[in-house]
Amino acid sequence: MLTVKVLGSGCTNCKRLEERVRKVVGDHGLTAEVEKITDYAQMMRWNLMQTPGLVVNDVLVASGRIPTETEIAGWLTK
Repeated sequence: MLTVKVLGSGCTNCKRLEERVRKVVGDHGLTAEVEKITDYAQMMRWNLMQTPGLVVNDVLVASGRIPTETEIAGWLTK
């Protein structure tokens, strides 16, 4: 099972990224645990400099932007 974490304070972009991730998971029929991390101490575990951030299986794959659905699907189906 995939572990996906959306890192961010809860701003509009963070919420948009979480929605996009959940949509991609559903559209592709993936089994994934999607978690929203808002605690800055936990975010620093991945040395996140800009939000939102996206972590897939404990690897930071994007930060400071909202990746496209195609990009997210690529990371989740890899």
